[in-house]
Amino acid sequence: MRLTIFSLVLLTAIGVGAQAASDEAAVESLRGGIGFIATPVFTAAQDGELLQLFEGLRVADVSDGMDAVGLHNVGLMDPAIHSLWKDVETYRHRFVGIAVTARYVPTNRPPAGKRSVEDFDEWVGEWYTELSPEPFDVLLRPGSALVIDDAGGVDVGSIGSYNILAWKQRGMVGVVTDATARDTDEIETEGVPLYFRGVGRGIRPGRNEIESVNRPVVCGGVLVIPGDVVVADGDGVVVVPRAVAAEVARYARTILDGDKAGRRELYRELGLPADPSVE
Repeated sequence: MRLTIFSLVLLTAIGVGAQAASDEAAVESLRGGIGFIATPVFTAAQDGELLQLFEGLRVADVSDGMDAVGLHNVGLMDPAIHSLWKDVETYRHRFVGIAVTARYVPTNRPPAGKRSVEDFDEWVGEWYTELSPEPFDVLLRPGSALVIDDAGGVDVGSIGSYNILAWKQRGMVGVVTDATARDTDEIETEGVPLYFRGVGRGIRPGRNEIESVNRPVVCGGVLVIPGDVVVADGDGVVVVPRAVAAEVARYARTILDGDKAGRRELYRELGLPADPSVE
């Protein structure tokens, strides 16, 4: 009897000890940082099929589609996130894409200080290479929409006329950021769709650092998960969660088709020539 009781106590002690060790391991793992929202992965073919459903849809149509699936006022970015430029004849400023995300944060490292030109250029190069690179560029493919959560309140042009064109070369259809961009005259001339909060002038070195790539971010007050659908036009930006995207698109299409039909009739009655908005 004593042996049985002793065995039970021993087994209990071992169990408690094992649980404590397991809990401690979990705590240490958590201490190293962990993400709780998973990043889904989709093929280019899957993205392409979804984008076909959204082809030509406007932000207003998609907003109505979000309402129809019960997501009222969800996904609509702060109206302060606006298009750098507009083409009201052919609507080249509009885009629909699949979200690829990046997050930059304000740096807490000391500035370069006064240096020789050679030393400064070396410092800049190291910063771009080690602290504030663009590791997301390899993820960009035809149909990608790059969404950048950048350092707020920092006068930094993380987006410029060169890199935005290089991203376009990879197939990116447009950029959205809750912060700033520079070289805006050239970006407008290049015709790359850019939606942002305002103009920035400084370079990234000494101002921000890359924090994560293709993880959930917040841009314009909206959660953006990689793989979500991003729609942008003169009305702003809306983000559609992937899980409801097809349903949203189907309803939005009925809104757009009805709107075009109604306006075509008004154009006819008013004697106005047809334009791309009703075709």
